[in-house]
Amino acid sequence: MANELSIAHLVMGAGPVVKAVMIILLGASVFSWAIMLRKRRAFAQVATAIEAFERRFWSGQDMEELYRAAVGSVYPPGSVEGVFIGGYREFRHLYEQKHLPIEAALDSAQRGMRAGLAREMEALDDQLPYLATIGSISPYIGLFGTVWGIMSAFQSLGTTGQPTLALVAPAISEALVATAMGLFAAIPAVIAYNRFAAVVDHRAGQYEAFIEDFMSLLQRQAHAFRAGQGRSNVTAG
Repeated sequence: MANELSIAHLVMGAGPVVKAVMIILLGASVFSWAIMLRKRRAFAQVATAIEAFERRFWSGQDMEELYRAAVGSVYPPGSVEGVFIGGYREFRHLYEQKHLPIEAALDSAQRGMRAGLAREMEALDDQLPYLATIGSISPYIGLFGTVWGIMSAFQSLGTTGQPTLALVAPAISEALVATAMGLFAAIPAVIAYNRFAAVVDHRAGQYEAFIEDFMSLLQRQAHAFRAGQGRSNVTAG
């Protein structure tokens, strides 16, 4: 009895359609776990990069030096460096043109940071829709395999001379494994998607706050430098 009720026995005894459904669900589960491990590692790298960059940013380091270091470095996709580079590149380009008003440079910097924010958020969201798709459709794929297996079981039951529950029970058990595999693929994918989506939302709020702080810093120091003697480098802090 233990051998007959083993998962391996039920899977091997299933019909070809149910087996195909199980293979699809197994592939979806492996694919989702690969995404989960990759995104977890990527988010950890982003968190480390953000902490290191913000520590340098608020240390009072010259912005030009910070910009050159950020451009020359390899930072993980989705990090705040992309937002900073996009904004400061536009700001320095117009700020050096003395005949243009400071507001033009500030507006350009804000647009550059918004563009950088969109790119970095796209990098953070990368592959998350796959998790959502696997989490939403896997139970239905498994249910399809179960329904097909039960239909096949009852069809074969009708061809027997003396139908009994003992004849159809193994086939139904084999079909129900497809539903179990659908849930096995869906539940981790849904949990991971919700977790990663919350992290992405947190990063979005963090980057929005950085943009506001950076814009206030640029506006305050740019006006002070223009009002002083000539151009001076912008510093944080």
